[in-house]
Amino acid sequence: MYIIVGLGNPTKEYAHTRHNVGFDTIDKIADRHGIAVIEKKHKAIYGRGYIEGQKVILAKPQTFMNLSGESVRALIDYYKVDEESELIVIYDDISLEPGQLRIRKKGSAGGHNGIKNIIAHLGHDTFVRIKVGVGEKPKGYDLADYVLSRFPKSEQEAMDDAFSRAADAVEMIMTGGPDEAMNRFNAKK
Repeated sequence: MYIIVGLGNPTKEYAHTRHNVGFDTIDKIADRHGIAVIEKKHKAIYGRGYIEGQKVILAKPQTFMNLSGESVRALIDYYKVDEESELIVIYDDISLEPGQLRIRKKGSAGGHNGIKNIIAHLGHDTFVRIKVGVGEKPKGYDLADYVLSRFPKSEQEAMDDAFSRAADAVEMIMTGGPDEAMNRFNAKK
């Protein structure tokens, strides 16, 4: 079983912002595989289904970004998965161009408070993550204002494509492992 978590902030106010690319990717995966993400438990909205013949939980933590680890910990404790190999976390990365993907099997939070909180709750940094590039903050912008902003029309097509490729990456991680997915998706577009 895999737990696939997309990070973001709940409420309509934050829908489709740069910080919510994890939620948008979960929506893409759910649509593709006919999984209804509507149940509420474990401090998340989640759905159960199958991808590539394997049972999955798709989850969108409802704790707000900085407390994402509370939901991830609750999901792992309940479903008893191996967080090093059966947890996939999808989130935004400002150091990558809009739409660029980067898959990692471990690593620091890189300044991302949601990942920082997950690492704190797990007690380690070894879990698969898919970073979705949202672009670097322009000079003079406040970082919080930037990540809570929406994509301009000029970037929307690249982001829609990124959500599809991130869904492809999840499928490849499940069938071929993270290394195969890294080889395919970590190359610059």
